[in-house]
Amino acid sequence: MKLQKGQVVEVKIEKIVYGGEGLGYYNNEFAMFVPMSVPGDVLKVEIISLKKSYGRALIKEILIPGPERIKELSYVTFEDFQGCDFGMLNYESQLKYKKEMVEDVVRRIGKNSKVLIEDTLESPVEKNYRNKVIEPFSLNGKEIITGFFKRKSHDVFQVEDNMLNSVLGNKLITELKELLNKNKISVYDEKNHRGLLRHVMVRTNSFGEAMVVLIVNDTKVNEELKSILTDLKNKFKEITSTYISLNNRKTNVAIGDENILLLGDKTIKEDISDIHFNISPTSFFQINLLQTRRLYDLAISMFENIENKTIVDAYAGTGTIGMILSKKAKQVYSIEIIESAVKDGIKTAKENNISNVEFICGDVNKELAKLIKVKKVDSIILDPPRKGIDEESLLNISKVGIKEIVYISCNPSTFARDIEILEKEGYELTRVKPVDMFPQTSHIEVVGRLIKK
Repeated sequence: MKLQKGQVVEVKIEKIVYGGEGLGYYNNEFAMFVPMSVPGDVLKVEIISLKKSYGRALIKEILIPGPERIKELSYVTFEDFQGCDFGMLNYESQLKYKKEMVEDVVRRIGKNSKVLIEDTLESPVEKNYRNKVIEPFSLNGKEIITGFFKRKSHDVFQVEDNMLNSVLGNKLITELKELLNKNKISVYDEKNHRGLLRHVMVRTNSFGEAMVVLIVNDTKVNEELKSILTDLKNKFKEITSTYISLNNRKTNVAIGDENILLLGDKTIKEDISDIHFNISPTSFFQINLLQTRRLYDLAISMFENIENKTIVDAYAGTGTIGMILSKKAKQVYSIEIIESAVKDGIKTAKENNISNVEFICGDVNKELAKLIKVKKVDSIILDPPRKGIDEESLLNISKVGIKEIVYISCNPSTFARDIEILEKEGYELTRVKPVDMFPQTSHIEVVGRLIKK
């Protein structure tokens, strides 16, 4: 029988593939990728797209649940799980499949069949771990809502209690929506570029404090919104910082170019390894604090004889890892191309009386070559964005003769690609440890160690 889009068929899921979708076969021969499915599931699925050799389908009904599926069988869609594409799996199985996904790309893309892929480092918390959320505003009839975008859509769906947001963050967003609805504030419509409310961002910390940022389509602070945010702050003593972010551009980027402090402090604080960090509306900071501490401890433990070493923190951002490294290493050089991030790093180092980190603003390629000419560098730590590191940079790192590399990656595919290049240049991958920074999702962090043969 020829398959058609919209047709409902029965499939049994055999495995989870890289990216988090389940793979099953219709009539044991035609591959079908099914989001939110679990190995062992027998499902009725509706076909949403067809190619020559495979299709994609959505769950209509669970006939027989796989053994690793959570007990709540009425939840079958991306929206049921609040956009969490691993929410249907028990946590032990999430860790297992994340390890398998890292192993797949290291073997297939990285061309490395030898290195042992260690078990995934579990997160101390499985839910309510995010210290930062940005939720878009929308209208449900006349009601102002916030939530998540539906899969491959800009339609917003709302949930009563965001399972990943901090408990305090959920409380603040719920109360803010009540105030906005009471005052009938207009919601931004991206089609006609009208309306005020675009997004709300809430950042929380381990001290029970919060920063609220209301992102609006405007060029100046609206007095009515200022009054609403004042009422919110008066109701919650936990709010220590309140901003309005002005973003009147036609863009998918949430935060605006101008962020105006209305009430309280400019930043909220956070501590890692007894180092005090200041976080502003635009700061990059890891979202799962408890696991961030474990991630950095793991990365630092991969350096041998760290006490005697001079280490370069490349793609350093505000120098978070470099400053934590400085507690053990002899000397750290932090290289970052974005000037504002370097300034933030210098400020943090001064506030914490850290004297053995030197901040360098510039391109890693050029600055590393200059540094090597005048200083003996033993090791380098890499923590690039999702796109990984360009080949020229990797070749330059290998040319300067650094003997030890620790590589932190939020994208196992680009990690594997970059590892293959480094191994061709004479490095050997000796350790790979997946780290679960994002429970309930298919995203996975990975830390690896390489030494020059």
